[in-house]
Amino acid sequence: MSQAPGAQPSPPSVYHERQRLELCAVHALNNVLQQQLFSQEAADEICKRLAPDSRLNPHRSLLGTGNYDVNVIMAALQGLGLAAVWWDRRRPLSQLALPQVLGLILNLPSPVSLGLLSLPLRRRHWVALRQVDGVYYNLDSKLRAPEALGDEDGVRAFLAAALAQGLCEVLLVVTKEVEEKGCWLRTD
Repeated sequence: MSQAPGAQPSPPSVYHERQRLELCAVHALNNVLQQQLFSQEAADEICKRLAPDSRLNPHRSLLGTGNYDVNVIMAALQGLGLAAVWWDRRRPLSQLALPQVLGLILNLPSPVSLGLLSLPLRRRHWVALRQVDGVYYNLDSKLRAPEALGDEDGVRAFLAAALAQGLCEVLLVVTKEVEEKGCWLRTD
């Protein structure tokens, strides 16, 4: 499989796109799906479908550099027959049935910097988590390479730390069948 510009081949079996412009939503989608299925052009087309009569599209940056909102991610997944389910942060993470989840997409606060100068601003950043060959990885496009989180306990610890910082939202990427049956949630 050919790599997209900015994609990292290491570890060899884990697909990982690196950050370009404000395309973290596109990178998170491709990283969670483990292949390049979406581009900036595809995301822009989804934006046009979501707001066909809008001169200033509310689902992306006014500058045309990306910064797509959750509606674009959800529509992209729906177009593939998948679903995005919001994780209710009030639930204990032990109720998350990880084997039923294809991957996770987190929306996190991210610091803003100009070169070496860090600004007192926060933007939102999309990050993918995915299991590959029995190991969960943090596939944040701002990382040089995927970061191994380990097994289910490792990914739950990562999620707990992210949720504890506040302002973190978690989307579960699941099949339509899993969404309809609600089996992404343990009830025992």
